Amino acid sequence: MDDESLNLGVHVLITGGSGLVGRYLTSLLLGEGYKVSHLSRKQDQFGRVRVYRWDPSRGLLDPEILNRVDYIIHLAGANLGEKKWSETRKAEILDSRIGSAQLLHRVVTENGFPLKAFISASGINYYGCVTTDKIYREEDPPGNDFPGEVCRLWEEAADRFKSNGIRTVKIRSGVVLEIHGSALSRLRLPAKFGVFPTLGKGNQYLSWIHIKDLCGIYLKAIRDSEIEGAYNAASPHYTKQRDFMKILSRVLNRAYFHPGVPEFILRGLYGEMSSVILDGSRVSSQKIINTGYRFEFDNLYNALSDIIYLRSAFRQS
Repeated sequence: MDDESLNLGVHVLITGGSGLVGRYLTSLLLGEGYKVSHLSRKQDQFGRVRVYRWDPSRGLLDPEILNRVDYIIHLAGANLGEKKWSETRKAEILDSRIGSAQLLHRVVTENGFPLKAFISASGINYYGCVTTDKIYREEDPPGNDFPGEVCRLWEEAADRFKSNGIRTVKIRSGVVLEIHGSALSRLRLPAKFGVFPTLGKGNQYLSWIHIKDLCGIYLKAIRDSEIEGAYNAASPHYTKQRDFMKILSRVLNRAYFHPGVPEFILRGLYGEMSSVILDGSRVSSQKIINTGYRFEFDNLYNALSDIIYLRSAFRQS
């Protein structure tokens, strides 16, 4: 681990810093001695972090904010699974990721800011929402559904920085496990009553990652100048949805009652968005492992135990 003093004065700017990943990553970077600031639509203070206001939908970003920034981590984006995908919502999802990246690129380019790296979030939905025996690797093509299109265009926007000679990294994250504001948090209420539903057939793969490992990969992307391009960020040990629920019941020490939720009900409730619930494939994490990164949590039981019992009271910096 690098000495903290080596990171003093190294400035990391995070978009979407108040979100699930942004909060934890901010705390990690501050603990490692980095200077951290956020770009947000609201100019509220966030602990020891300076928050600057921007408005990507109107193309508003003061260039002075990016002056002397060493790294940009682009996490901003409307939640893919928060609302049904109307045409208006789809446009919002796309613009919140792509329009914001394009604005950052324009300001960096016009002012000649010498970024050391642009690190963008992406997702394993890049490969599309499908259930198959295939194990997807970074060189595989994007899916032809809406989630695949979102991730493809998101990454293409990030690659504009690459054309400027700036090291560009795209982190394709799996389902992030954390106690607050995550898919896991939405399962806690029925789980308290011993209800662990099987969604559809339950055969869809769930490629997951502990929040600590995801943020560790972002930190690795900052520190290792050899890291460039796309990387899958998911535990090497994926699981099927129904098996995930069984393991969760063991961690919570609850009797396993697993009522099935039929596919047609979920499609009726969520429409096209139900694809992210009903389908899922495996992805390979070998590329990030080959960089020397070692997962702290590659066992689902241990990951869930750590999150539920040791990190249940997340403290922001």
